[in-house]
Amino acid sequence: MSRNDRSSGSRGDRAGGRAKSGRQGGKDRNKSHARGNAPVNRNEKDPKKSMSRGNAPVKKKQAGNDLMRLNKYVANAGICSRRDADIYIAAGNVTVNGKVVTEMGYKVQLNDEVKFDGRRINPEKPEYVLLNKPKGFYVTGSLEKKNRTVMDLIANASKSKLDPVGKLDTQATGLLLFTNDGAMAKKLANPTNGIRQIYHLELDKELAYDDLQKIKAGVNLEDGTVRVTDISYVENKPKREVGLEIRSTKNHIVQRLFKSLNYEIVKLDRVVYGGLTKKDLPRGHWRVLSKQEIINLGNM
Repeated sequence: MSRNDRSSGSRGDRAGGRAKSGRQGGKDRNKSHARGNAPVNRNEKDPKKSMSRGNAPVKKKQAGNDLMRLNKYVANAGICSRRDADIYIAAGNVTVNGKVVTEMGYKVQLNDEVKFDGRRINPEKPEYVLLNKPKGFYVTGSLEKKNRTVMDLIANASKSKLDPVGKLDTQATGLLLFTNDGAMAKKLANPTNGIRQIYHLELDKELAYDDLQKIKAGVNLEDGTVRVTDISYVENKPKREVGLEIRSTKNHIVQRLFKSLNYEIVKLDRVVYGGLTKKDLPRGHWRVLSKQEIINLGNM
């Protein structure tokens, strides 16, 4: 054999006859289990039994839709690009379910708790939708299939799963916020934070002036004293119509407040939520929040 013949062999030939991949050719080519041109791990005859060789935690293989590469998860959360995400992951800035993961290509489930610099992140771009809810739509759904829910009204608002922030009674109308930003939703719905809300109410009878003063002073209920920011009669309307500003997010707080004074609410319309209003938003319609509105909500 000439010198040129000896030098023309592949690196695999010179390395002691190691097996060649399907891309390299050679006598072992027909034994490849690859479905294309991807390199094959010869030690893994059954891909379903494949296991990681590194020191990183091994996840069981699941449906592709349930898993996402960690760098993509971080990038989708709006932290940085995928390339920069790899740098942050390698540096130990990212944890999965409480454990630091530095392995490149590591995959997580969408319901895993992923944190960047100690703050939980969402793999989807945060979205915020404001609905002017009509009367007769359930917020939390119903066991009866015929009942309509607010989710029907915002079905085309986003491809992401949006959840309502807080509650609004079925017969109530007005502003209702939806988002996939769990941290924001938790903050706004927390009773201790107290987000500004203004309601236009119609009662079953005129509100006595003495009762109006009682509400201003604070009314004691079974779960504590209800304190309102302001309450007044609606100008140029019968005294059974009142405007109420309150910051409590307790369930049915407005209804319970008036019921304790022997009034029933005939109509309940939330006209302001945080800094959001119904301006240019007809009943039954929705709109996406502006960047400034999102910033304002986050600062509350």
